[in-house]
Amino acid sequence: MSETQTPPPGDRQQHVASDFDEGGLRAPPGLSGWRKAWWWFDFIILVKLARLRFIAILVVIGAVITQWDLLLAHYQKWTRPAAAAPGAASTVEWFCPMHPSVIRDNGKEKCPICFMPLSKRKKGDAHEVALPAGIVNRVQLSPYRVVLAGIRTWKVDYQPLSKEITAVGYVEFNERNVKNVSARVKGRLDTLHVNETGQMVDAGDVLASIYSPDLLVTVQNLLQARKNNNAELLSSVRTRLQLLGISDDQIDEIVQTGKANTHLKIRSPITGHVIKKYVREGQYVDEGSPLYDVADLSSVWIQAQIYEDDLAFLPADQQHKPGTQLFEDPLPVTATTRAFPDEAFQGLLTFIYPHVDQETRTVTVRFELKNPGHKLRPGTTATVRLQIPLREIRALVQAVGSNPELYKMDLLEQGLAVAIPESSIIDTGSQTIVYRQTLPGVYEGVRVVLGPRMTGPDEVPFFPVLHGLALGDLVVTAGSFLVDAETRLNPAVGSIYFGGSSGSKQGPSGGSTVRPSTPEDTDATITQALARLAPDDRRIAEDQKFCPIIEDSRLGSMGVPIKLVIDDQTVFVCCDACRKAALAKPQETLAKVKKSKDSRPPSPTTSPLPTTQKKRTDAKIEAALAKLSDEDRPLARKQRFCVVLHKSRLGSMGTPVKVMVGGEPVFLCCEACRDEALADPEATLKQAAKLKQTQL
Repeated sequence: MSETQTPPPGDRQQHVASDFDEGGLRAPPGLSGWRKAWWWFDFIILVKLARLRFIAILVVIGAVITQWDLLLAHYQKWTRPAAAAPGAASTVEWFCPMHPSVIRDNGKEKCPICFMPLSKRKKGDAHEVALPAGIVNRVQLSPYRVVLAGIRTWKVDYQPLSKEITAVGYVEFNERNVKNVSARVKGRLDTLHVNETGQMVDAGDVLASIYSPDLLVTVQNLLQARKNNNAELLSSVRTRLQLLGISDDQIDEIVQTGKANTHLKIRSPITGHVIKKYVREGQYVDEGSPLYDVADLSSVWIQAQIYEDDLAFLPADQQHKPGTQLFEDPLPVTATTRAFPDEAFQGLLTFIYPHVDQETRTVTVRFELKNPGHKLRPGTTATVRLQIPLREIRALVQAVGSNPELYKMDLLEQGLAVAIPESSIIDTGSQTIVYRQTLPGVYEGVRVVLGPRMTGPDEVPFFPVLHGLALGDLVVTAGSFLVDAETRLNPAVGSIYFGGSSGSKQGPSGGSTVRPSTPEDTDATITQALARLAPDDRRIAEDQKFCPIIEDSRLGSMGVPIKLVIDDQTVFVCCDACRKAALAKPQETLAKVKKSKDSRPPSPTTSPLPTTQKKRTDAKIEAALAKLSDEDRPLARKQRFCVVLHKSRLGSMGTPVKVMVGGEPVFLCCEACRDEALADPEATLKQAAKLKQTQL
């Protein structure tokens, strides 16, 4: 019998059950009903697949994280409305001609900035309009943002300017007024009448007495010639004594008394003070030995250092008049010292050294000044201000020939030049930019050429404009860097317009609170836009008033109107987008222009003002008239309307502008009307008289 024994039946059943428990996907035999169901639940859910389920969950989370963009794109595609498909496939779009950045797929909408109807065009036809020469960018700010930025403008006009160069130097002796007193004969200094350094002396004062044997021989010859009546010898001896420094009165005294004078009196050649004494009393000296240095302080020199950058403003010609040390037309200077800070000393520029110090990059210049009361003492420091006339500035003189519309020599002689404040200039390093206001809220970055920095009224720094601007332009002074920042933060809008929600513009100087929801001052925009037209074109545009294409669009509300000539007749459209439509149907365009002149279509700008708004307008006008003087206020109320813009109430655009025409005061609604009013004084006076009679 084998050693391997067969297990009992009970043990064999238990062994089989354990085999089923260890593996396989079958429940153990002997289980039925709910016990078998529980076994499967425990096997699938709680035991065998628990780890696999956890791994599967991690895989799903990782896939969602890595493919999130793809899943989001599919979600947006599945959830996109069905109505969006036709719009996306459309070949046209609607845009605002005044604000090209506003583009819509629905032509029923309006521009959110200016509330004008949108124009239709094919997609892909959009193109950026090239900026005019000299314009680097163009930007439009909403009126609300203009007020928040505190933007202020300055009208380009002639300003009294002066170029001043400041230098620091030292007061020195005038070398032409320093004399050296020396001995002309050998001898002994018996007496020093001036025995102190710094002592004041007058011209002719005796400084010292010297005993000289050589002088004794010459004096004896003089007496012998006088005794023998030898006129020739007498004249020769007198000349010799004069060369020795003996004055004529001393010689006459010797001749009259007949006594030989063995002592030579040495006299001061000028009035001044002794700056150095070389000898002592009783000292023997040789012929030519120095005795004193005497300086006259009635005038002094100031040696100052000027940087080489300012050499262009100094006279280039170093030639002086014969016998003088001054230029042909010396420049005036003013000096002040620390000892007398409240006193100004006047002088002239007399010399410019021909070389530049390589270490300090400066050139030494010399000024000569009068010294009343000897207040300018050599060795002290002085601040010198050199005044350069405009006629001496080469850049302005050259501008007279290159830009005669702005610069004339007679104006330079009067010290006048076209200039702008320093605060309006933005220097990028490669170019100089000034922001010019073309319409309310619309600013252009203009590349300008400027002259040197100068001083204007109230010591405000100004720069003369050589090229880039014209008289009457409005440049941004306060807030120019904020305007420039708008184009740099968003370069895409550098050549187009942009703005916020419809804002208001009460004007930077207005005192009322401006909110984003306040409507724009359309009249101010129109007035400034029409003012940029020529006088004849301006009258035609004012008479036409509305665009023939967009019939409810006022000319000037979208910028400077576009001038067209149709059948030898001048016609204006509101914007460049209407040009093509106007030229496509010329007869229809002319008919609409004629209809616009005959009968004005109703529009919000021409409809009667509501009572509340009329009261506000009247209050605004009264507030503007209140800023006039007591003498001018009744005259403005009597005239009531502007002589150029006949329908513009005085005060509706701010404080009326007073001009004198033919000796009579005439009031204008704004500065833009000044040139046209002064162009024809007779017509202006007639219109003013007509307005006054109409009010009566």
